[in-house]
Amino acid sequence: MVGFNVAPFVGRELEYMKQAVDNHKICGDGEFTQKCRMWLEKKTKTSAALLTTSCTHATEMAALLCDIQPGDEVIMPSYTFVSTADAFVLRGAKIVFVDIRPDTMNINEKLIEEAITEKTKVIVPVHYAGVSCEMDEILELARLHNLYVVEDAAQGVMATYKGRALGSMGEFGCFSFHETKNFSMGEGGALLIREQQFIERAEIVREKGTNRSKFYRGEVDKYSWCDMGSSYLPSDLNAAYLWAQLEVADEITTDRMRIWNRYDESFRNCGYFQVPIIPEGCEHNGHMYYIKVKDLEERQKLIKYLAGRGVHAVFHYVPLHSSQAGRKYGRFCGEDVYTTKESERLLRLPLYYGMKEEEQEYVITCLRKYYE
Repeated sequence: MVGFNVAPFVGRELEYMKQAVDNHKICGDGEFTQKCRMWLEKKTKTSAALLTTSCTHATEMAALLCDIQPGDEVIMPSYTFVSTADAFVLRGAKIVFVDIRPDTMNINEKLIEEAITEKTKVIVPVHYAGVSCEMDEILELARLHNLYVVEDAAQGVMATYKGRALGSMGEFGCFSFHETKNFSMGEGGALLIREQQFIERAEIVREKGTNRSKFYRGEVDKYSWCDMGSSYLPSDLNAAYLWAQLEVADEITTDRMRIWNRYDESFRNCGYFQVPIIPEGCEHNGHMYYIKVKDLEERQKLIKYLAGRGVHAVFHYVPLHSSQAGRKYGRFCGEDVYTTKESERLLRLPLYYGMKEEEQEYVITCLRKYYE
């Protein structure tokens, strides 16, 4: 049996979690939370990186910091996870969906301006599979129309666009450390903040609306309720688990790229299906290898065939605009040329840190046999 995903584990996670217990500091902002924060800030060259309980919560924090109000509009692709939209819907925003590019499955930057109205507040590019959206054009549009950019970089840790870390280019960027991601703390995420002016309020929002972070740093003699907020701070136990992996992030990324490249070498010229396209200037992180088959019917047959041979391959997002909540809280701008069609063709292959060579070769062999 070749599973789709195995959560990363490098060997020191339990040792570091025990250290957190021995330090009598297992709530948030302990030693390991700070280690992760400093690593993220150094790696992404951003002003601040705050660990959160999930990428969902990081995006909710971003929505609060953008001061989203009922009736505001937020532009994003429909091909994304529900959290991308939920974070803004919770603040009363209307979601405006834009079609994707068929090559990267990312938002089509050429269609964003058409979706902008006087109510638009934020553009949310989603970096699918750790491959960047066309950020130069998106950032320029945001500048011209005075909009915030919140990057959904859930899959983008260690990936770059023209040398810049994903998540570091907009006002805010959101990472995921869910068990399905390249680096995991079980459930967790991080909010990247580009500009210093947002950091103090972000810390308050993250600490239930209090200035407790300033209190712990000795900047105030007692903390108090200052603003709206919630409990977005993860346990230091989770951070200790994550820190073991961030310490060897290059090793994990190299291993995932080895697996990604082996798939690509096997299928790049096979002619049976389409494979990922990586645009110039985009350096991805080996998060996902997918193929795109003829249509939905072929995909269902292939999934069943692989499952019958012990290979767990899975499809991905069902476009949000086709869902009950998507119709209620959003609208699609323009024509759905690629979003639904391309989403129905996409199939993700098993890929995880430590995947054995023979496991991958078995997946490759099964696919070849199906088509040959």
